[in-house]
Amino acid sequence: MKPIIKKGLLIIGGILLLCVAILLYHVITVKPAEYENANIQVSRIDFENNIDAAQAKQICTDLRSIKGLTSDSIIVKRNVVVYFHNNKMTNSEKVFNELMHKRDYKAKRFIVDAKLANKAVCPMDQNSFSYKLFKTVNHFFN
Repeated sequence: MKPIIKKGLLIIGGILLLCVAILLYHVITVKPAEYENANIQVSRIDFENNIDAAQAKQICTDLRSIKGLTSDSIIVKRNVVVYFHNNKMTNSEKVFNELMHKRDYKAKRFIVDAKLANKAVCPMDQNSFSYKLFKTVNHFFN
């Protein structure tokens, strides 16, 4: 083989080996970030009438002024408002009561019935091979 080709293959091989070594080091030493998502809860308020743009803006402003709500996570559609709150700071009942004290909204708090509340919400089949494989690999690296 020509010396230039040998040199080129050695350089490429060295680069690949270096990349693999860096990847292995990263996988072994870096731990995933831990988020406090366990404290974030989604809640919903149902309004009697459809909400127009002005009302939606007012509802968002009123909700953002309540302590414990994540201000960037308020969704208003038709006659439903969905919001996210930190359940260590407040709960959906307190948020609803505070919102009702701010203005005379005609609304009710959405409460999930007990049958749905106890239902598993994981979209993946926990008996499947892919779920078990992913769980094993994730457990190995964490």
